Amino acid sequence: MATTLKRAIGIVAVIVVLFLAITAFSGILILAQDDTEGGIAGVDMAALWSVNGGFNWIYPGSSHNANGHTLHNIYMTDNPYQDAKEIMEYTYGVSPHILIIINDQAAAHIFGDNILETIRQHDWVEGNSRGDAVAMSITHVNPLPIIPDILLGNIKIMLI
Repeated sequence: MATTLKRAIGIVAVIVVLFLAITAFSGILILAQDDTEGGIAGVDMAALWSVNGGFNWIYPGSSHNANGHTLHNIYMTDNPYQDAKEIMEYTYGVSPHILIIINDQAAAHIFGDNILETIRQHDWVEGNSRGDAVAMSITHVNPLPIIPDILLGNIKIMLI
């Protein structure tokens, strides 16, 4: 019984170390999926996060791969998650291996119900660039709903 527990702890420790190594060197791509416009979902906001670089906000409409697919419209392609990785490599020279997709419900739970309106206010009305507008708009983060939203499927975490 004790050796089984030690083996399980060892396996968990190896998984944690591998996860930390992957995130430290490759970054995590975070996509805010928008399902509110009907039809095929789009990506309204994106960010690249790494241990040593923090958050770098990305405008999905100007991020593209060699085929011209944009990050904003990746759900119209046959393999959206691989295309997202290719877009990050082509446009930014970064190869993320972890993808986190946050849908509208999770964004509202974590950042507040009016997050999109706040970003649009900073972006369009005040004339800021998209990435700056996102960074200025996220002033309150509620981390409590993250675990429940993962369990409900509002946040998906996958290796790409």
